Amino acid sequence: MSIVVKNLTHIYNEGMPFSSKALDNISFEIKDRDFVGLIGHTGSGKSTFIQHLNGLLKATSGHIYYNGKDIYEQGYDMKELRRRVGLVFQYPEHQLFETDIFKDVCFGPKNLGLSRQEYEIRAFESLRLVGLDENLYYQSPFDLSGGQKRRVAIAGVLAMKPDVLILDEPTAGLDPKGRDDILDCIKALRDETGITVILVSHSMEDVARYVSRIMVMDDGILKYDDTPQNVFAHYKELEQIGLAAPQVTYIMNDLVKAGMDVNPDAITVDEARDSILRHFNIKM
Repeated sequence: MSIVVKNLTHIYNEGMPFSSKALDNISFEIKDRDFVGLIGHTGSGKSTFIQHLNGLLKATSGHIYYNGKDIYEQGYDMKELRRRVGLVFQYPEHQLFETDIFKDVCFGPKNLGLSRQEYEIRAFESLRLVGLDENLYYQSPFDLSGGQKRRVAIAGVLAMKPDVLILDEPTAGLDPKGRDDILDCIKALRDETGITVILVSHSMEDVARYVSRIMVMDDGILKYDDTPQNVFAHYKELEQIGLAAPQVTYIMNDLVKAGMDVNPDAITVDEARDSILRHFNIKM
């Protein structure tokens, strides 16, 4: 499975006095099993970007290919695309509406025309994948914590059996434990199922810890698309566009300037710890 984007441009209110270019001639490929972090300042084009990937927005120009087929070709099945490319919006718990959790997760697959047995099996499996306690399945979603509600919302998308899961700021508004729980859940989900994940985040620490590739948006332009280490090596350039590297990056670069033989490309606490211990020849 892959998503290939070629020369994608999106202009809001094209031809009008207040038109604005949200995406400017961007091209990239997302391959099967990729774990991508998408970062950028507010207004950089991230939300517009992800809404193109499952056809919620149509490009002003350019092409998007899903598994080799142009989604803008006449007759292309957009409904099937949206099933294959699942999108979890920011604060997805606002979309929960059923009287209990299990019914809410059943809603999507039920509308695919599946039998009751099939859609209930999907709901059970999806709730298991997000790690929600079985004792909660028949409670109202409105009785849950913020993190638990996020899990239910993610389970509802997973029940549609997507190949690609896009999450728009899935940790927004959560406390530190809730944030870690959700991100650990997403990582475990990817490890178990092999699903492709695109994670939109403002937290540099989060993307450094979890993703294998980072795409940086800046005023509609894809400024960087590389490994986390290579992207955060440009921390000074990131500052100029309203972003930053993880705090660890700044600490390690300061230690290098102070004369220590440590790795300036370390981006997680574990990597920094190991590098500092090696400098002092301390074995764990």
